[in-house]
Amino acid sequence: MPRISIIGCGFVADLYLRSLQSFPDISVAGVYDHDPERLRVFCTHWNLPSCDTLDALLAATPLDGLVLNLTNPGAHYDINKACLLAGRHVYSEKPLAMELDQAKDLHRIAGETGLMLASAPCSVLGEAAQTLGHAIRNQVCGTPRLVYAELDDGFIPQAAYKKWLSESGAPWPYQDEFEVGCTLEHAGYYLTWLISWFGPVRSVTAASAECLPDKTGTGPTAPDFATATLFFDSGMVARLTCSILAPHDHSIRVIGDKGVLKLNRAWDNDAPVRYARRLTLRRRLMEHPLPRRIRLPGPTHPKVKRWGAAAMNFMLGPAEMLDALAKGRPSRLSADFALHMTEVTLAMSSAGDSGGAVKMTTTCERMEPMVWAQ
Repeated sequence: MPRISIIGCGFVADLYLRSLQSFPDISVAGVYDHDPERLRVFCTHWNLPSCDTLDALLAATPLDGLVLNLTNPGAHYDINKACLLAGRHVYSEKPLAMELDQAKDLHRIAGETGLMLASAPCSVLGEAAQTLGHAIRNQVCGTPRLVYAELDDGFIPQAAYKKWLSESGAPWPYQDEFEVGCTLEHAGYYLTWLISWFGPVRSVTAASAECLPDKTGTGPTAPDFATATLFFDSGMVARLTCSILAPHDHSIRVIGDKGVLKLNRAWDNDAPVRYARRLTLRRRLMEHPLPRRIRLPGPTHPKVKRWGAAAMNFMLGPAEMLDALAKGRPSRLSADFALHMTEVTLAMSSAGDSGGAVKMTTTCERMEPMVWAQ
C-alpha cells in the first residue's frame, strides 16, 4: 500500500484528507506539526498517527513513499530541503519556495539525489483541465491563437474570513494569504494548465499592485492584483489576471480560428467545457449563442464534493507521483515543471509598476495527458 506523510495541519490539510478518502489504497504513515495542540486536534479528527518531531516523521516515511509539505509558504523552502536531504520524495503546497534562488536550489538537490519534487496545484490533472486540453490538441476551436484567464476572487478583505474554519477547526490563514499575496497563492491554478498545453513560457510582461493597503493592520502586504501577458516558446500568447478585489471570475477562454473554448470554474474538477463556434449572422460576427459541451468518452478520476470555494481533489498530484514511483516512470508533475511555474509566478507577483518583459531562465516539457484524456 503506498504511503504518505503530512507536515502541517492547518486549513489546507483538511482539504487533502477529504480528498484522500477517494483513494482508499493510500495510507498515512505519520503527521507532524510544530504546534502540538493543532497536531493533536487534526490527528484525532482524522484518526491518524502523529509524530513528535520532523525527524520522527521523516523516519516513518518509507523510501518509496511521499512527504506532503502543507506548511505555511514561508516555511516551504526549509521543510522541502530537509525532506529532500533526508532522501524523501516531496509534494509541496504552492509556492515551491518564496524566492527563485531557493526554488532552484531545491530543483538542484532533487536532480542530484534522483528524488521526485513537485508543487501544487494539481487541478491540471483533473477532468476539467484534461478535457480542455484534449479539445485544444484536437483543434476543436481550430488553431488556438490567444488565451484569456481570470482568477479574481471578489473583494475578500470585506469577507468574514476570520470566521472561516476547516473541518477540524483550523482557521483560514488570512495573515499569510495577504502577506504572500493572491498571485503566489492562485496563479498556478491556470499557469499549470497553460504550461501543460503550450509548453514553457519564454517571457512575462506583467504588472502588480497593492490596491488596498494595510489589509492586516500591520503595514504593507503583498500585491492584491497582478496581470501578465505570457509569451510561450510555442508561439502562444495568454493573458492571466489575479486579484482579491475584482468581482469573482474564474473563467478561461481559448480563442481559436473557428471559435472559442470556455470553462467558468477553475476550482471545480467537474466544471463543464463548452465550445462556441464562430458564425456570421446578418453580417454580424458572433459566437454561437448555444455552445455545445465537450466531454471525454470514458471515466476519469475520483471526484470530491464541493467544500467552501472548491470542488477539487487535492490528492490527484500525490496519487500521480505515487503511481509513477510504483511503475518506475517519470511523474507528470516533474521538478522542471514545478520550478518553471514558480519562476513565472514570481515574475508576475514581483512585477510592480515597472513593466517590461522578463525573460525566463527555466524551462520544462509539455505535460503528458492523462491516459483517459489522450
